[in-house]
Amino acid sequence: MPFSPIALDDGDSLEGLCRPGGRFLSGPSIRNIERIEAAFRGDMFSPHRHDTYGLGLTLSGVQTFAYRGERRFSQPGNIIVLHPDEVHDGAAGTEDGLVYRMLYVPPDLIAAALPQANTLPFVSRPVIEDAMLAAALAEALHNLASEPEDLQLDDILMRIAAGLSRHAQDRTPKFLNDERAIAMAADYLRAHATETVSSVTLERLTGFDRYTLARQFRRRMGTSPHRFQIMRRLELARKHLCRAEISLADAAFAAGFADQAHFTRHFRAAYGISPGRWRALSRLS
Repeated sequence: MPFSPIALDDGDSLEGLCRPGGRFLSGPSIRNIERIEAAFRGDMFSPHRHDTYGLGLTLSGVQTFAYRGERRFSQPGNIIVLHPDEVHDGAAGTEDGLVYRMLYVPPDLIAAALPQANTLPFVSRPVIEDAMLAAALAEALHNLASEPEDLQLDDILMRIAAGLSRHAQDRTPKFLNDERAIAMAADYLRAHATETVSSVTLERLTGFDRYTLARQFRRRMGTSPHRFQIMRRLELARKHLCRAEISLADAAFAAGFADQAHFTRHFRAAYGISPGRWRALSRLS
């Protein structure tokens, strides 16, 4: 069933679609959940991958992307479901351009909302229709300028997790019984995102050998410990890029990257565009 399109709040103008480069809107992050709106024409994102679930609503136009070996298409009324660490690109499917909103949810929040599940829900079809799931996403994405209240967000996450489970195929191996150890490792990597963290440090912290930890971390968090830490560095770098006076090189250094080239390479791999273009598009909003 199709859902009713999101009614944009005052100030959420789509005039940015008329600009040649498009534009982004982003809302305040809560519980490490990111919410964005993108509007553009033509190709925008080169192949990249996130370490989160990417859950989106196509608002207008045709959204097209390569995913798991096929070219996919989403129209208004469709839901986009991208699994952590799955490579994809992004483009407008027609000359009319594209507007969509996305919610990027850390896998551990989905796992926490499914306490009886043995797997992270894997939805093999990235374009689906589900009225209840669409309603939960629309509630989360309706007003990017404000944060959902705590109880509201709990309910939204529960409904999103249930919706993913309805469409999931069992692909991911069982979780580790001691989920606390993986949470400790993730918290440590967040807190020390700008530092080089050794396998020995995480072994001492969790009590697991490095290979068991790497295997179970990926099953629980959807990506490797190393890439999880790189993504946290990129989040820090993006915060620095919002400051007009800081250079790309200084933003890279402040976030823990060796140099600007190292930073740019990881940024493109994570977001599909260069940090310079990301900054320019964000300033158009």
